[in-house]
Amino acid sequence: MLGKTAGGLFWMARYLERAENTARLLETGQRMALTRSTATDEEWGPVLQTASALQGYMEKYGDVTKDNAIDWLLRDPDNPSSVRSVIKQARDNARLVRTALTYEVWSAVNAAWMRVEDKLQRRVGERDLPAVLELVRERTALVRGANLGSMMRTDIYDFLRMGTFIERADNMGRILDVKYYVLLPTAFSVGSSLDNVQWEIILRSVGAGGGYRMTRGQKTGPAEIAEFLILDERMPRSLSFCCRKLRENLGYLAKDYGAEVPAAQMAEVLYRKFAEQTIAGIFDHGLHEYIEEVLADLSSLSRQIEIDYRFYE
Repeated sequence: MLGKTAGGLFWMARYLERAENTARLLETGQRMALTRSTATDEEWGPVLQTASALQGYMEKYGDVTKDNAIDWLLRDPDNPSSVRSVIKQARDNARLVRTALTYEVWSAVNAAWMRVEDKLQRRVGERDLPAVLELVRERTALVRGANLGSMMRTDIYDFLRMGTFIERADNMGRILDVKYYVLLPTAFSVGSSLDNVQWEIILRSVGAGGGYRMTRGQKTGPAEIAEFLILDERMPRSLSFCCRKLRENLGYLAKDYGAEVPAAQMAEVLYRKFAEQTIAGIFDHGLHEYIEEVLADLSSLSRQIEIDYRFYE
């Protein structure tokens, strides 16, 4: 496969996953604000920080307000990671690799872009925000379903899956980090009812509330939830699950191409960080420090995949 085609597939999947994750993050921001006794616009600073969008936002607006933060993450053309921007970039990449995709996948991506573009022509009010976020999640889920249901399990499929899981793992790491490092107002809140409510909101924001209770019952302490989101390989958004899938797809590519690239070795090392770890060990090490290391490793892995498969040649 041409490196340019591989890169187009990889980034199409990353951008679609980023659109869904940003929609989930906006929903989390709304719910987090409801846990405070006094709501302030500065509540949205951590949300912008999680999305790695705070610096660009501050350069444009100077101070954080709820309405501007929502618009910046949802549709502002000056934000290359806004939902509107990344859906368009996903569609542009899909058009670039159109011949590698099934009709079902291309149609789902194109329809997602058209529907989201129509809804984001103007600012979205708070009353309409839940419906718009649901639309984004539904449309990206339709693309994912078309991919799972119609694509041959070849190198094309592997590059799509790697893009999805790199982005998903990165997003989960950022959500966990901002929760424990930024959102709590003081260290005294750790283990409080506020702390527990925020952890439960994070479970819901990644679509894991039902799965958590099915496997772990009603106990929703920070350690139990963090373990579920980091180490439980049955949960398709956990860090461990995503890293296992990256290792597997790089392994399939090595088998198809007859050579193992450095990225495959890096993915194996990264996966072992979860397979050989316990949540007690992570908390002893420091959740923030552990997540920072994982995010750095994911970034290095993504760059190595681009190098190994010559995305820009």
